[in-house]
Parts: sequence; C-alpha cells; structure tokens
Amino acid sequence: MTRHVSAGLGASLEQFDDPVLLEEGKVSIIALDAVVDRFGARWPLRSAQVYDHVERTLERYLGLQGYYLRVSETDFLICQPSLGRFAGQASAIRYLREILSHFLGDAHLADNCVHQVNGISTSAIAANRVDARKVEIAEIREEEERKKAEAAAAPAPATVDRWTPFVAGDGRALRVSCALEPVFELKGFGRIGFRLVRRVIVVGAEEELTATAVANLSRRDILRIDLATIARGMDRLRTDGSGERQPSLIVPVSFTSLSSQASRLQIVAAFKEASGLVQRGVICEICDIEGVPQVALLSAVSLIRPFALFVVGRLQQTPPVGISQFKEAGLQAMSFECPPNQGEAEFMAWAKASIDAAKQVAKSVLVYRTTSARNAGLTALMGATHASVRTGR
Repeated sequence: MTRHVSAGLGASLEQFDDPVLLEEGKVSIIALDAVVDRFGARWPLRSAQVYDHVERTLERYLGLQGYYLRVSETDFLICQPSLGRFAGQASAIRYLREILSHFLGDAHLADNCVHQVNGISTSAIAANRVDARKVEIAEIREEEERKKAEAAAAPAPATVDRWTPFVAGDGRALRVSCALEPVFELKGFGRIGFRLVRRVIVVGAEEELTATAVANLSRRDILRIDLATIARGMDRLRTDGSGERQPSLIVPVSFTSLSSQASRLQIVAAFKEASGLVQRGVICEICDIEGVPQVALLSAVSLIRPFALFVVGRLQQTPPVGISQFKEAGLQAMSFECPPNQGEAEFMAWAKASIDAAKQVAKSVLVYRTTSARNAGLTALMGATHASVRTGR
C-alpha cells in the first residue's frame, strides 16, 4: 500500500527514514480516513480541530519515548525507538482508538487504520496494514521475552551511596534521609501505598534544611536530592520486611528537575525502576510549583505523565494563594501537609480553607500528616480524598 506525502517535508522525514528503525518495524502510520469520511463536507471546517486534538493526544502519550509528524491530510507518522515492534504498533492502535472514540464515538475502526512503514520517499510512503488482534497477542509475548532478558542481564540494585551524601554547590555536605508513610483512601480507608517523606540534612551540624532552603539550592543539587530520595525509597521498600508488594509509591520530585530534558531522563529511569517494586505504579508529586507559569507546569506534567500512575501538585503554602494558576496545568490531584500543633478549631478552619481551594483545581486532594485518624476522617467530610496520619516527628 502506498500513502502519499504532502510537499515540503523532506527534511522532517529524515528522522523516520532510518533503515534500522524501518527494518525493526518501529515506524507506523495512523490514518484518519474514518474521521474524514464521517465529516464529509464538514472536514475542511473541522480539520484544524482534529489535528490539534491528535497532536495533543500524541504528545501526551509519546512523551520522551517517541516522536510524530503529520505527513498528509489524513496520515501521521509515529516512531517509538525504545519500544519493540509489537509494543510500538499496539500503542499506535490504542492512540488511534482513543482519537476515533473522541470524534466518532466508535473506536473499532482504528483496527484497520494503522500501518507498518517499510519505505519512505519525499512523495510517498510504502506501508502494510497491521492486524490489530495479532499485534496485541504478539505484544504480550514480546513483553514476556523482554522481561526475561532484562532479568537475566540485570545488575545488582544500585545503592543510595551513589547519590547521598554529597557536597553541594555551596560547599556543605548534605545527606538525604527517607521514610515510608502510609497513605489511605478516605472513602474506605484502604491503604493505597506509601509516600516518600524525605529530609535533607547538613552533615556534621545535623540540621535539616527547610523546603525553601532546598528549593534555593542549585539545579544539580536538587536533581541529586530527587534521585537520592527515589533510591532511598526503593531501598526502604526492599527491606521493609512485610513481604507485601505495595499498590503504589508517591514520589516527590522538584519542578526544577522535570523542567530540564537531561534531568528528566534520569527521573524517568528512576521511576521505571521504582515501578517494578509496586503493583500499580509510581505517583509523581511535583514540588516547588508555587510561582511556576501555567504553560511551563503543563509542559512538565505532560512529559512525565506517560511514566506515572498519577501526577500530583504539592502545595507548600496552605491555604494556597493564587491557586488559579494550576487550573489548566493538567494536575490530577493536589497535596499538602497538615501543620503541627493546631487546636481543633484552628485545624477545622485551616483544613476547610485549604481543601476548598485545592478542589478548585483537582478532583483529588491528599492531606498528609493529620494528627489522628479522627482528623483524617474530618478532612474527608470537607472533600479530601486521601490522607496520612502523623506518626513521628
């Protein structure tokens, strides 16, 4: 089958026209023919809206793993070099199903509209339609083989010594300590897993840095703290002694680390390793978001979302000021800690104001370190969805 290419795309096609990628079946076409046919005479008026939705969908799913290009009125090229042949093709089918379901209310037509690319020229693309059922079966086998190969070649787990302690840019020696704190879903009070509670301590003085002091460190130091936190958390999961695989792990990561492609790649690699230790996946909790422009935060959320079960925004100041900046940032939940040493009336006023504000941005609200199970229950009445109870310092 030959698919035609719009004029003027020669240079953009070069990243797809790689003999190795083509031979390994890692370049696919998703075709929008079904959408064009359904819209008929309305297509010229609706095409810009369709293209915008398709691009946002692909950007959300591909993240750092791949790239795409619209090559004609109906066709988008997709390449995911890090995925196997069938994993890449199966994911392309899923992307197109979501797109067709959005516009047509029917996803099954996607099973006939994904093609494996065999050759690319400046005017045409040679491709064969893939069989969705066979691809999805092959994807399962491919994943099993990949896991076997990784298990056979896997080195011993890295220790936290690689990241902590370390000498910061200002000359102080810092170490990262991390504890696991249970987090509960308030509707049924079932545990969803643990959150990582980290402390950054000045070696020798044994002084704990405040969140503001950590945020004022260099980008390199903050990344090292983020990676040390994940490594320490994984060590805790491996040695907690319960023998029970937790549902999820809430991992705090600075916005600063996610805003750089180089540091984001290291965070993603750490997330993938941590995901292997829990049942459902890692929940990314983005810290230091106050004052971050909405567009910048949305970009960070979109790029990390493919690698996280959920993306949470962590608030330092509560009740928050200027909460509207987070409304369209793509966050699925907001979180914050309960201040210590509050009387009941003070706690009730603080909790209501903080939760009401957070609910303006996200459906889920996580309130950490409530002083008792009773207070955790009270936050549920105010609209919180998850909570933890203070057990230590």
